[in-house]
Amino acid sequence: MTFTTRFAPSPTGPLHLGHAFSALLASDLADQHDGTFLLRIEDIDQSRARPAWEKQIYEDLAWLGLDWPRPVMRQSDRLPRYTAALKTLTDLGLTYACRCNRADIEAAAGAPQEGVPQFGPDGRIYPGTCRDRRIATPAPQDVIRLDMRAALAQLGPLSFGETSQDLGGRIRIDPEHLLTGVGDIILVRRNMGSSYHLSVVVDDADQGITDVVRGADLFETTQIHVVLQTLLSLPVPRYHHHRLIRDSAGKRLAKRDDARAIAKYRSEGARPADIRDLIGLSGILT
Repeated sequence: MTFTTRFAPSPTGPLHLGHAFSALLASDLADQHDGTFLLRIEDIDQSRARPAWEKQIYEDLAWLGLDWPRPVMRQSDRLPRYTAALKTLTDLGLTYACRCNRADIEAAAGAPQEGVPQFGPDGRIYPGTCRDRRIATPAPQDVIRLDMRAALAQLGPLSFGETSQDLGGRIRIDPEHLLTGVGDIILVRRNMGSSYHLSVVVDDADQGITDVVRGADLFETTQIHVVLQTLLSLPVPRYHHHRLIRDSAGKRLAKRDDARAIAKYRSEGARPADIRDLIGLSGILT
């Protein structure tokens, strides 16, 4: 199987130095292994996606010297695939309709207990209020969640291959952490037809992604994805969790950090080599 990586941004704001690091590293690794680098547009949230941001993604990446096969995969074109994957999970008895809003979840969570995590990869950990709400036709305002306890009961030991310098080797997933530190994740968000977690595992499988390059902040998210890949009988890629690019205060860059936007560096006369120097990718892969 051809070594295949991908960069999958959402067209909801400008790409910044952190995005440049992830995209360049994914492309560099593909080149190093005589493989393929793909671009995917994660525009499942049509309320926030904008054509102008998508256009700028192409411009910024091309300016950095990256190339990829055309046409690119766009999540907004793939709702039938996500619906089919959801049906598989529902047929396994692993989904339920949740009508709780954020205030409901916070109220149900109650006072924090010492040593018990309150937040996970999806924000506040869901307390399971609607777990028994197994209805055939969810209401439009419902979200669809994965019953994590029921899912883990159907699975054996879980692990994934990690190729970063810091972690490396085979990473075993702790099922107890998935129950207490992750909880019942959302598979379909309101008015979206899917969620990041469900879409990304289906997309990676359909694109033949062998190696996922992502930031270290998504390490817990990777464990969610391995659960879904295994439940859906999809291949589990190798993962490379790279270091994060931070601002001068040590804070991880976000899309609101326009001062670190690639387009701003371009407009000020920077060269692609300058960006590589700024993010520490001019030499050894990290």
